[in-house]
Amino acid sequence: MNTQATFKTSKAQRYLGTLCKHFGHKVPVQMDGDRGRIELPFGQCELAASDDALQIEVSAETKGNLDKAARVIASHLERFAFRENPQIEWH
Repeated sequence: MNTQATFKTSKAQRYLGTLCKHFGHKVPVQMDGDRGRIELPFGQCELAASDDALQIEVSAETKGNLDKAARVIASHLERFAFRENPQIEWH
């Protein structure tokens, strides 16, 4: 199962780095240029930064884990990007 969201921002690369660095202290993380992957115990998150947006895709084995992973990623992004007041909508 997976879900996706787009956060429109000119600071996508910065938030990608911040998320990967933050989670890298706790779980396996890969970051290569404008892409990142966060391996949560209950799901994975793929990130891709462009000039005007951060693309987020979360995947997990179950709906419960998918919802949990999406909540964790969104809550951290909302905290890191509080000045932009992101409204993360999953599709």
